[in-house]
Amino acid sequence: MTKIIYWNNIPAPYMIERFNTLSDRSNLDFEVWFNDRVVPDRSWAIDEATWKFNYRYLPAISLFGKKFHFPPMQLLTNKIDILISLYSEPVVLISWLIAYLKGVKTVFICEITWDRWIKRRWWKEKIKHIIFPLVDAVISPGENGKSYAMRYGASSSKIFTLIHVINVRHYTLGQEKVLLNRDEIRTQLNLKGCTFIYVGRLWWGKGINYLLEAFAKVQQQSNVSVSLLLVGDGSEESVLKQVCQDRNIKNVIFTGFKQQKELPQYYALADIFIFPTLGDPYGLVVDEAMACALPIISTSAAGEIHDRIEEGINGYIVPPEDSETLADRMLHLVNNPKLCKKMSKASAEKIADHTLERWAENFEKIVYQLMSRPDLR
Repeated sequence: MTKIIYWNNIPAPYMIERFNTLSDRSNLDFEVWFNDRVVPDRSWAIDEATWKFNYRYLPAISLFGKKFHFPPMQLLTNKIDILISLYSEPVVLISWLIAYLKGVKTVFICEITWDRWIKRRWWKEKIKHIIFPLVDAVISPGENGKSYAMRYGASSSKIFTLIHVINVRHYTLGQEKVLLNRDEIRTQLNLKGCTFIYVGRLWWGKGINYLLEAFAKVQQQSNVSVSLLLVGDGSEESVLKQVCQDRNIKNVIFTGFKQQKELPQYYALADIFIFPTLGDPYGLVVDEAMACALPIISTSAAGEIHDRIEEGINGYIVPPEDSETLADRMLHLVNNPKLCKKMSKASAEKIADHTLERWAENFEKIVYQLMSRPDLR
């Protein structure tokens, strides 16, 4: 039986759902490795008792306030057929080299990265140009990720598309349940009129300062009440609250971090989702909002965003760091509730087939295709 290792950095809830679904339907000998159980800038609840797959955490030591991971001994002692991993950390690169020399088929998970988020170092760029042509395959969620991999020398024939998915049913049914008490809950949270929502980290790279600027403009120009719901936590939460106070930006509600099971309620309380990011590799919150039937306004600095937003159909794409254009699109939707309703339906329809089962089925197909290919080294 083919032995597969999927090496992820942390046990993100959306990945756990995918692995559980794969375990339910597949006979693959499948194991997941994680670098860390938790990291400082993520507040997800982790419950290994709900996991249906084999897993392990990598060994590590802390020196001078930094954590250093080691390649697991299983890489040296066990028979592994396919190693699927990221590629940016030293321990991954060392392990990749060991696997490559042992004849293990190696696969990189590749999403686009943005200069606004990432500091390009010449030696890292050089390493990527060396290793990408050598991997047996690259898994990407779409054309942005594919182009990024090819930029570093990956052959297009070795790149497989595996779209990102969410638990669509969880978000669709969750928000529908809340609709019965929506007005009551909105009153409790002091949400007024047309409500915009952002979900994610409160961190400069997410562009929330531009969202606040845009929202202030909408407040000044709108003839109806508007509110902004910020769902999440992060290093700049206190700074953003101070911005609201200093600039007298009213009707901004900070909810703090919410676990995945709570998110449908908050999406259901809103009317329009805003994703003002300056450089996300993907941004699954867009998909979550779509499953909750919300129109989307996103910047263009999100991976595969043009696959998800059809301009004028289920939302709008605006330039990053452009509060004027963002405010214009926000105000346009505030003033056009019928258009919002059409966009809501379009969002739900567009994301409906991005299911966990689809991911698991396509993952299996990629594995079987990869194993059937001759070793060209």
